[in-house]
Amino acid sequence: MEKDTKGFVKQRYAEIVLAGREAGCGCGEEPGGASCCGDKVDSYGLQLGYSAEELSSVPEGANLGLGCGNPQAIAELQPGEVVVDLGSGAGFDCFLAARQVGASGKVYGIDMTEEMIEAARRNAQSWDITNVEFILGEIESIPLPDETADVVISNCVINLSPDKAKVFADAYRILRPGGRLAVSDIVTAADMPEEIKRDQMMHSACIAGASPIDETIRMMEAAGFKDISVEPKGDSREFIKTWAPGSRAEELIISADIRGSK
Repeated sequence: MEKDTKGFVKQRYAEIVLAGREAGCGCGEEPGGASCCGDKVDSYGLQLGYSAEELSSVPEGANLGLGCGNPQAIAELQPGEVVVDLGSGAGFDCFLAARQVGASGKVYGIDMTEEMIEAARRNAQSWDITNVEFILGEIESIPLPDETADVVISNCVINLSPDKAKVFADAYRILRPGGRLAVSDIVTAADMPEEIKRDQMMHSACIAGASPIDETIRMMEAAGFKDISVEPKGDSREFIKTWAPGSRAEELIISADIRGSK
């Protein structure tokens, strides 16, 4: 079942980037519905906490409207740092991180979908962004050496993993001592109905795979993280209710800022 769900998610996000449209987690397009693009994507980005300047400072096509927050806002990135973005998509958060760490820093984007990696690489080439590298791989087994990163970020992706404990453990592995985790993701706000848990489309829409806050904290503690905080954002219900209209998703899940240190 886990393999089937991961395969469905991979196929769904390949379809999103190949179609050149925004759907699923973030923009909230219903299957077969009208896509959201242009001004709508920018409006959604403002809801997530990005500035208008940030939204206009990345290559066209990098922002697919797939997030649930702004990990840049809590990562406190510094020049010269090495950053790893788990589930980097078409490169949006990577390009913003690349500006913050500068030429002396480095950003790695990890994504399991070949089509997303290809799109991100094209986007980097189009603006000659040289301090970012996109790598095909799974976030449960990050294809980077131990103690590579100063910061690990992610935006509405860990909830998609069938083995979140392994994601946190591998994120801890690639962090240097003193490194930090800064993630925007979805946690549950109420018990998830079984029919939603079994719905692969709801899983790919970042709804069905969410974990409770206490479980998220336990997984992070087991991985070794310290200074853990999971802070739900009540205003996220306004955009979550657009993800799957009629599903009551905004009553079941909530976006949260998730932090930890090594």
